[in-house]
Amino acid sequence: MQKIDGSQLVSEITLDDLEKAVGGSISFSACVHKLRKMGSFSFIILRTGRYIIQSVYTADKCEGDFDGLCEGAYITVTGDVKKEERANYGYEITLSSFEVLSKPAEEYPLHVSSKKLGCSIETSMAHRSVALRHPEQRAAFKIAEGVVSGFREFMLSQNFTEIHTPKIVAAGAEGGANIFKLKYFDKDAYLAQSPQFYKQTCVAFFDRVFEIAPVYRAEKHNSTRHLNEYIGLDFEMAFINDMHDVMAMETAMLKYVVDYVAKNYPTEIEMLGATLPVIDDIPSVTFFEALDILGKSHNQFDLDPTDEVKLCKYAKENYGSEFIFVEKFPGLKRPFYAMDSKDDPKLAESFDLLFRGLEITTGGQRIHDYDEQVAKLKRYNIEPEELGAYIDIHKYGMPPHGGLGIGLERLVMKLLGLSNIREASLFPRDIHHLDP
Repeated sequence: MQKIDGSQLVSEITLDDLEKAVGGSISFSACVHKLRKMGSFSFIILRTGRYIIQSVYTADKCEGDFDGLCEGAYITVTGDVKKEERANYGYEITLSSFEVLSKPAEEYPLHVSSKKLGCSIETSMAHRSVALRHPEQRAAFKIAEGVVSGFREFMLSQNFTEIHTPKIVAAGAEGGANIFKLKYFDKDAYLAQSPQFYKQTCVAFFDRVFEIAPVYRAEKHNSTRHLNEYIGLDFEMAFINDMHDVMAMETAMLKYVVDYVAKNYPTEIEMLGATLPVIDDIPSVTFFEALDILGKSHNQFDLDPTDEVKLCKYAKENYGSEFIFVEKFPGLKRPFYAMDSKDDPKLAESFDLLFRGLEITTGGQRIHDYDEQVAKLKRYNIEPEELGAYIDIHKYGMPPHGGLGIGLERLVMKLLGLSNIREASLFPRDIHHLDP
């Protein structure tokens, strides 16, 4: 019988490992990213899970058949590490040996080793597993990792409890037609549009909760800003005074996340040429103040994409902020769980956060009073019995609470200045893509 313990773990090579090995030897596994013959020597550019590392091959110093290598081959290398300013990250490895672990059966259909992938988004989708081998393409997902890690770390530091809620549900949290229906044994069920009902349930016993999980919307959009499955960063918090407490929590969280990404992902930020926002206080305007800024009449009940772009331009020019909150939307366009404004019952205690021309957040204060929630359901022509378990949480008592949801892909898209949200999704799900 063989026993496995932690000392047998295989580790991924890091820049710290290379620094410690300068003047000595190192061994690690990687993929052959590019081969360049230079005459008396050749470069073997190696791709690890995060880095592109330069190594040098000469026939007299290295054991192994260079002519048997190809782009896409996976190998284990051994060599001496030295400082080299002209190489990626300032390190170069003079190879003493390599061993081929596996080789591709066919050449890549895309130019993975080129500085730019140089193909359309549709071609990238058609060859997704190859496109993501390109360093620049995959870098966006290291940034997404950083956003998620920073979000989680901040939430935990603020005494939020991480929860995991069902994605197969009996009723849609948002209502309407944009919901995927499926058969659950002998019953009708749906894919969750939001963890809203469960978040609210959990604040009754955890006070503060957050979740990082898929969200499903059956909208037949074919735009650069919509997906039918995306990752939601959600939180809900109890004992708030009003929705501004939620907005303040989001502002603090975004500051933390941006700092976290800047500290931990400088390589990817530089590779992508991204400029991270500077976040101080985020300005806020009411919905009707926003319409005045836009020079529009008060007859509309929501903002369109052009409005969002103009409002962000306004915030940048007047407040030096790339973010702007828009609050107190007309209640007709907000969900039945949104609290009515005490100043004007036609308005909801609800807000959106816009960033670089795009809505990335919707949030607000929720109704916590049982009678108030039942009355609003009836105004929306919803029978309370249809939402029995949800109404029960109000029946048995709820603290004043509120929360929000952020679309991870939208946030990453805008942080990195990407032109299409599909570039921020590993395997996008939209009206045209169900595979891979």
